[in-house]
Amino acid sequence: MSHGYVRSDQKEALLKRLKRIEGQVRGLQNMVEEERYCIDIVTQVAATRAALDGVALGVMEDHVRHCVREGGEEKVDELMRAVERIVRAR
Repeated sequence: MSHGYVRSDQKEALLKRLKRIEGQVRGLQNMVEEERYCIDIVTQVAATRAALDGVALGVMEDHVRHCVREGGEEKVDELMRAVERIVRAR
């Protein structure tokens, strides 16, 4: 079993999403530097967080479908620890 967490057919799409998120973070930096309206900054932070959550869920789905299914109880425990980390980050 491979230890990669992203299937090669999804890697390109994932990288594209992450680059878009990187652009959102740079936009946030510019907004702060330009002293933009606070609510606009908070709104953009929420959008960036939602985009990152989407990436995490996509990676997690791939992990469930290809690693947990074949990896038994150890992989289930690993998945649950990952879910706990995501939930605590909120």
